[in-house]
Parts: sequence; C-alpha cells; structure tokens
Amino acid sequence: MTNEELVSVAHQVLLGNYRSAPYVFTEGQGCRVKDVEGKSYLDLCAGIAVLSVGHSHPDLVRAISEQAAKLMHVSNLFYNDRAIELGQELVRRTPFSKFYFCNSGAEANETLLKLARRYHYEAGRKERTKIITAFQSFHGRSMGALTLTGQTKYQEGMGPMVGDIEHVPFADLSALRKQLDARTAAVILEPVQGEGGVVAASSEYLHSVRRLCDEAGALFMLDEVQTGYGRTGRFLASEWSGVVPDACALAKGIAGGFPFGAVGIRQELALGLPPGSHGTTYGGNALACAAALAVLRIFDKERLVENADQVGSYLGQRLQALAADPSVPAAAEARGVGLLRGIAVAENHDPGAILGEIRKRQVLLSIAGGKVLRFSPPLCVSQAEIDEGLVVVEAALRASKPRK
Repeated sequence: MTNEELVSVAHQVLLGNYRSAPYVFTEGQGCRVKDVEGKSYLDLCAGIAVLSVGHSHPDLVRAISEQAAKLMHVSNLFYNDRAIELGQELVRRTPFSKFYFCNSGAEANETLLKLARRYHYEAGRKERTKIITAFQSFHGRSMGALTLTGQTKYQEGMGPMVGDIEHVPFADLSALRKQLDARTAAVILEPVQGEGGVVAASSEYLHSVRRLCDEAGALFMLDEVQTGYGRTGRFLASEWSGVVPDACALAKGIAGGFPFGAVGIRQELALGLPPGSHGTTYGGNALACAAALAVLRIFDKERLVENADQVGSYLGQRLQALAADPSVPAAAEARGVGLLRGIAVAENHDPGAILGEIRKRQVLLSIAGGKVLRFSPPLCVSQAEIDEGLVVVEAALRASKPRK
C-alpha cells in the first residue's frame, strides 16, 4: 500500500489527536528510515530525542531479543536482576544514590511532583505543598505533569488543573525569588526548555536557583527528560553547570526507543516515597532494563556522548553561521546545546511551511516553541549527515517567502 492509502486507513481507525505528517515508516537503520514506498529519509529528529543510538542498532536489538526469551516482567512485587544491574550503573554514572524506574517522561515528572510533597510531609512539614516551575516549560501530558507545564495551549479544556503549582518566567531570578516562601516544596525546571523553543538556562542562573532553594528550605529538581542521557554532550545537561539537583527526571533516550523513564534521587530524599506511596505496574521490568543497559554499553563502546559534544558543536557553528547570513532572512537565531539544537524562524515566515518543504526533501526535523526548527538526531549522527541535512534546511529557508 502507498503512504496515501495507509494514511486514509489511519484516519478511519486511529484517534485523531496527533497531527501526523503523511508518511508511514516501516524500517530504519542508524540515522535513516524508510517509508512504505521505499523512500529513504535522513532522520535528524530521532523520535524527538528518543533514538539515542539510532534506529535498529544491532546490539540493542540483540539485547531486547535475548532478554525477551528469558524474562520480560514479574511486577515490582519481586526484584529482577536487570533492574538491579541498571540501578548500579546509573548510580555510578550520576550524582544520585537511588533510582526509581517508570515508563515515560510524564511518569518521571509525576514522580518528582509527588516526591517533592511527600518528602516534606514525611519530615513533618505538611504546609510545604507549593511547586514552582516555569512558563514555556513542558513536563508531560498526565494531569500533574500537565499542570507543571507552563503552556496553556496544552491545558485547554483539561481543567481544573492540579492545585498549588505556580509558574514564573524562565531564567528570571527575581520572579523566582518572589515566589519562594515557607510553603514551597520544590522548584522544578528544565536545563534547556526543549518544547519551549530550545532555550537554555545559563550556569549562573542554575547556581542561583540552587542557592535560593537551599536558603528557602525547598528542593531543586530538574526535568532532564529531553536533555539527559548524552543529548547535550554530557551524560546529564546539569554537568555543564556543575549544579546537582535533589532529584532528576530522565526518559526519552534512556532505552534507545523502548519505553522507559527514571528518577535519580539524592540520598537525603531516599525516604521521601516510603513503601506503598508510589508505584507503577510496568516500571523497571526486565526487558526495558535490558534495553537501557544495552544503550549504556553502546554509549561506552562508540563514545556517543563525546560524539554528541563534538558533532553538536559543529552543528551549532553551522546554525549560527546560517542565522547570521543576511541572504537567509528566514533564519533568525541559532539556539541549543550539543545535539539539541534549533534555528528560530523569523516572525514574518511560516515555520510549518518550511518544515513541510524540508520533509518533502526527505529530511526529518520537528518544530519546538511554535517557531523553532529543532534538531535532535541520534547521538551516532556523523558530521557528513549533518552537512547533508543542512543543505536541505538551508535551501528550504532560502526558498521561504515572507508572509503577506
């Protein structure tokens, strides 16, 4: 069947809550995917920063296959060996002492929210229920995570939201200082606002937030669902600043495309979620943990975090040059860190139309913040593949005509 025929069937049988592009993909390898008609696309989106080791990496495929033949799930009524092994590896690689495993970034951020409140409750500070986060943030679509999200377009028709969650402008220390008080349980931020438009916080800001939280007796938590696991050229984006949060949410690239989420917790918070206070049916199942362990082995074997730093720096330089080129008026500003990058489209040009042209030329990107062409390729992407993609992106930007 053709793309058009299958999309017609999709419209009949699938809920129309996504604005999916009219391509039906069937297979992938590395940074390439093919549709049902056999056309090949350069994937610089990677499932929105999920396919950290690329499509169908043989080591990941083998690990999932071998584990599926042994043990997939036993529930958290029992331990499984893969989860224990993964916990050891993550404790070794991060500043956290404990890990909680779930299935997605939204679940990980729900855990941050519940941990923040229950930690203070367990310590006898029941008044500390207020959570502070940022406008333009994105933390997921479950109700708690949705309330944390500082973009009303995602909340329309979903109210009422979870109570006692306040938003302040991102990177505005004065606004945060005004909101912090004796009722604040935690501040939850993204080190780079991915869905908000690929906007990075400065190291100075993150250090100041850490200090203010300590002074106020509040927790400081980071949502690294999109920025963690090597995406910015460090295992965690917080490593660029040296700031250590009290807890950190991870997901997306953690298992190379297999659904998985995690929360890293400092030892001081280890009793914040006592037995029975929080849980998940599938979280930390043996199959998912085997996939996550395989990703870590691939990271080490192929030096993918280092590649994200090196190729990401190259991509950043190319995007900066493109944004500075007066002959490309549609390109307004380069943003981002590592292999989470973006180029903002000028206000008088149509980002959606430009993205459509890029996809027609068989390169995959996504839009963030409504106007930013977002690059989030597999961490194995090469400089040559970046060059190949940028030829198409630049051509589409040059061909864009200002809105009338």
